[in-house]
Amino acid sequence: MKVYDRLDRQYEKFAEEYKHAALRVLDSGWYILGNELEEFEKEFACYTGSPYCVGLNSGLDALILAVRALNIGPGDEVIVPANTYIATVLGITANGAVPVFCEPDEFYNLDASRIESLITDRTRAIMAVHLYGQAANMTAIKSLADSHGLYLIEDCAQSHSAKFDGITTGTWGDVGCFSFYPTKNLGAFGDAGAVLVKDKELAEKFRALRNYGSQVKYHNDYCGINSRLDEMQAALLRVKLSHLDELIHERGRLKDKYLSGIKNPAIILPKVREKSGHVWHLFVIRCERRDELHDYLESKGIHTQIHYPIPPHMQKCYNYLGHQKGEFPVAEKLADEVLSLPFYNGMTYDEIKYVIDAVNAF
Repeated sequence: MKVYDRLDRQYEKFAEEYKHAALRVLDSGWYILGNELEEFEKEFACYTGSPYCVGLNSGLDALILAVRALNIGPGDEVIVPANTYIATVLGITANGAVPVFCEPDEFYNLDASRIESLITDRTRAIMAVHLYGQAANMTAIKSLADSHGLYLIEDCAQSHSAKFDGITTGTWGDVGCFSFYPTKNLGAFGDAGAVLVKDKELAEKFRALRNYGSQVKYHNDYCGINSRLDEMQAALLRVKLSHLDELIHERGRLKDKYLSGIKNPAIILPKVREKSGHVWHLFVIRCERRDELHDYLESKGIHTQIHYPIPPHMQKCYNYLGHQKGEFPVAEKLADEVLSLPFYNGMTYDEIKYVIDAVNAF
């Protein structure tokens, strides 16, 4: 097993549908802001139970524009997990706002019990991340946001279709931000993203922001950007969306094999919170001797990934925030221990058994 992920397996399963969709776009002669995007936005909104979906160029653009659309800017604070991917925090700082880091809970998501102590008179929003595919504790987080009059933004880059207490991630807050990067459960064949919103006026603002701030050509109401989900990616996403439940169910079966097969006291397996849905974008274990385990598995031909080795507050680009090593010990401990095992649609029983046997032999 030389690879961590095999995107070709999923493609091959629905190849004819993908080819048909691609040719449909090529034959249409219309490649930006056309029918495929409109249909995908309707279908994804319907799938998630959201009134509105706006397709964008990437998940990072979704985060940046979410903060901008809510008029959060210089001097404003946004509470964000200390153990997330850098894109979550970039969405805040790209608008001049200040990220206020919060430690994660035992499920690797925002620890709701720590949020209230971080709220100040400058706090404008809470940004929840549904890390690795598991829904965060949204009942508690939304209650805090509502009681303090804060916006609630969800980073759903890894949680397509996940639910908390029966409600789909991305529909709890004011804005749900999605990435359709190729490795995601709902992945495109290039960069792509979207936001979900409940408010019609806010949806129209996003449509303008993604198109240079313009709703009418050459009339610019906002300082926008070019962030349009193109027709080709929208058409291919429509195919994958029609099979998403099937693909997530398959990942659930693979997860069951790992959970039942890995029996090594040096390994901490992932846990799922009650009422939290988990769509298993990643299968992340922990080990105090993580680097040794990583090297051992590499020697067996098993490629793994570390999501994520350096917490955002320790990244060089955020030196100006003045955080120090040891300030967020839970997030830093996770960064030292987490390891993502090979996990992809189309993974065979022999492949997963090989990984299990190697992990157990460590």
